[in-house]
Amino acid sequence: MQDLRISTDKTELDLALIHAFLSGSSSWAKGIPLAVVQKSIEHSLCFGGFVDGAQVAFARVITDYATFANLVDVFVLAEHRGKGYSKALMEAVFTHPQLQGLRRFTLATGDAHDLYARYGFTSPLFPQSLMERYFPAIYQAV
Repeated sequence: MQDLRISTDKTELDLALIHAFLSGSSSWAKGIPLAVVQKSIEHSLCFGGFVDGAQVAFARVITDYATFANLVDVFVLAEHRGKGYSKALMEAVFTHPQLQGLRRFTLATGDAHDLYARYGFTSPLFPQSLMERYFPAIYQAV
């Protein structure tokens, strides 16, 4: 296994790679415009995973750094999966000094429940108290 280096320095992020994955390969952000990806990165705490200087993983946390955080846009490129990189990325996220002592940390996942369960994620204790406005096809051409 090659060593994964994780950085929160946004200047290291490969914006083209992140946009290509989110807009083309993800199930949650198909067609997302580059400008929206750029803006989302500017306003979030981002984690890039790098092997030999090339970005292979990404995670983004939307947070107020005091009470709440939401984990989004997590991915490891297909050719780098199965090497423990997602676990290393999550360790970096959940041990980050600015993300400690939060009252609520949320995420939505369609297929990685086992990964997130090891970090304490469960179904909402009071699902009846959660609401959302969700537009899943917002980036799709009409």
